[in-house]
Amino acid sequence: MLYTVIIYSDIEKVMTMQIIPIFCDCGITGFESPSAEYREMGLSLDELLIQNPNATFLGLASGSSMEKIGIYSGDVLIVDRAKEVKDGSIIVANYNGNFICKILDRKNNRLLSASDNHQPVYISESDVFQLEGKVTFNVRRFDETISLAVFK
Repeated sequence: MLYTVIIYSDIEKVMTMQIIPIFCDCGITGFESPSAEYREMGLSLDELLIQNPNATFLGLASGSSMEKIGIYSGDVLIVDRAKEVKDGSIIVANYNGNFICKILDRKNNRLLSASDNHQPVYISESDVFQLEGKVTFNVRRFDETISLAVFK
């Protein structure tokens, strides 16, 4: 059974890719026997990655301050406004007019980076701070030829 996934590389080009599902059992990885039966499964990234569609938005990560936890410049962040934000949550916020992605430290009223090169940012009463949502997933692009022009 082959599945077709459509990838939009830019406005005028549409690429399709055939996917053969590979099922692994008992920790053995690799390709199944060609004679094995493939069961049909639905493939929806929306259903897999977005729990609250009306409260979710996408953002493009920029900078190196979150690299130690796997968020790199150019990653697409999936941000859910309906998720409960706790101490230690990875969040997106408006901080003094700039959208930032940081780790929330509510106990000490500060924003933490996941990099030794960035100091914690303390939130004072004079700062403009608005929590926009909790980062639930990030998606990394490995093919630089695929444009994310919709974010520019």
